[in-house]
Amino acid sequence: MTLPGYGGAAGPPESITPAPGARWSGVCEPSPPPAAAGRRAVIGAGLGAGLAGASAVLVPPTASYAADGASAAGLVYRGRFTGVGDPDWHYLPVEVPRGTTRIDVAYGYDKLETGAGVSFNIIDIGIFDASGKGLGDAAGFRGWSGGARDRFSISRSRATPGYLAGPIGAGTWHVVLGPFTVVPPGVEWTVTVTLHRGGVRGRRFRPRPAPRRVRGTGPGWYRGDLHTHTVHSDGRHTQASLLALAREAGLDFLASTEHNTTSAHLTWGRHVPDDFLVVPGEEVTTRAGHCVTLGQPAGAWIDWRYRPEDDQLGRFTERVRRLGGMSVAAHPFAPTAGSTWQYGYDDVDAVELWNGPWTLDDQTALSAWHALLVAGRFVPAVGSSDSHHDGQQVGRAQTVVHAEQLSVGAVVRGLRRGRAWLAESSAVELGLEARLGGRAAGCGQSLDAGPADVVDVRLEVGGVPGCLAQVWGPAGPLAGAVTDEQGRAEVTVQVRAGAAPFVRAEVRRLDGAPVVNPVEGVPALPVVALTNPVFLAPAPSRAQNRNEDVTT
Repeated sequence: MTLPGYGGAAGPPESITPAPGARWSGVCEPSPPPAAAGRRAVIGAGLGAGLAGASAVLVPPTASYAADGASAAGLVYRGRFTGVGDPDWHYLPVEVPRGTTRIDVAYGYDKLETGAGVSFNIIDIGIFDASGKGLGDAAGFRGWSGGARDRFSISRSRATPGYLAGPIGAGTWHVVLGPFTVVPPGVEWTVTVTLHRGGVRGRRFRPRPAPRRVRGTGPGWYRGDLHTHTVHSDGRHTQASLLALAREAGLDFLASTEHNTTSAHLTWGRHVPDDFLVVPGEEVTTRAGHCVTLGQPAGAWIDWRYRPEDDQLGRFTERVRRLGGMSVAAHPFAPTAGSTWQYGYDDVDAVELWNGPWTLDDQTALSAWHALLVAGRFVPAVGSSDSHHDGQQVGRAQTVVHAEQLSVGAVVRGLRRGRAWLAESSAVELGLEARLGGRAAGCGQSLDAGPADVVDVRLEVGGVPGCLAQVWGPAGPLAGAVTDEQGRAEVTVQVRAGAAPFVRAEVRRLDGAPVVNPVEGVPALPVVALTNPVFLAPAPSRAQNRNEDVTT
């Protein structure tokens, strides 16, 4: 699901070095830690303001100057998080003088490694500039790396992945620390901020986002991966390698959803070819669940610094809608710290039922989602890989969406309407349709049949040898068939709309023993494909669909 600093297993290397000859415009290799404090070390007057009152133990920062004090100045912050009553977010003020050309930040603490790829102590890190650090203050956001890096650098021309290059304005910046998991009696930490002066090297960074549509495309079914990561957060894919894997998986589009940062959006245009779509997004990684946003303009940052009791999620998902996008509750039953969804579904537009290989939390999500349908609530379902590295296959799972064209706006509209089905790979083919007289409806659509009407339902699948294909209604399977040697099957059934106001499809693999380990599988037949419902009766109304006619 997610990695340390975001709530899961091992993260990327501490530094990322471009291949020989590579050009990383706008991206800076993390700098080494600054030198130790010299003879001119003094207490930084005024810089301890705002440090008092927290449960953490904090020491006012020490200012020091390098041997060439005219070109670099450093600040060293020290403190301790106790693991009891620590704030979710703690801010270290940094007075940045006029003429500063680069900021380097390095930090360290005892991570209490378990030897199993998991740390007991995790402290996240990021930074806001002098424009502000208040909740939703996008103007001040300058980057985030969670627990994936131990250092970063920002200048007007380059920045470490996850951070935003640009002018270094004078004023009070804030390094933000997030004690994600801290084991009592606590952990000491050190943050060193180095402010560089001198000549400005390189041109000012110029964003190059990906185009928002693929020219020459029309109505059809398009395959995409809606949840992916690169080195711009805690992934190990570069943008180029992720794109190559998506093409290899037979996808038409992918969503770029880095944890809490938008830096990748600003360079996708350097990598994406004319016939492929990259949907800008973000994995909004709160302490009580993750929300994937999709379709907002490149660079539009969505804040994550709240919990359910703060009643702020709706504020930000509504902002995403106003920007032409949508929000998805990610891996709602993920069994890792901070990843389980605790906000309910009133403020999101869809739910990620399938995240990576089919496992117990996916099966739990499917059961809970089906219960919502039975209760008369429709939250469209999507699937994605949540790929961070080569061990997590891009396109497994994937969402196949019907869109008017291959564009960000059209894909978002299709997903919000539930005009989509999910599959483990591009080899899977599927069609589900309900007919009454001359009318027909597919996934996410309504046939508007009366209670006494008998509807003809047809499911066709291909590319799935050794599988069981079933049509489901509210009470369970209505009909099914086993695929032939070529992986094809056809299921037909007549359904009275009054008895089954919706139908949906599942395809499960028969050619393998159930896996009992909940991390690796489920004690049931693994899913190969599933669909959003076709409503035989009028579809449930959803307040969230009030903005579905976006035009981006």
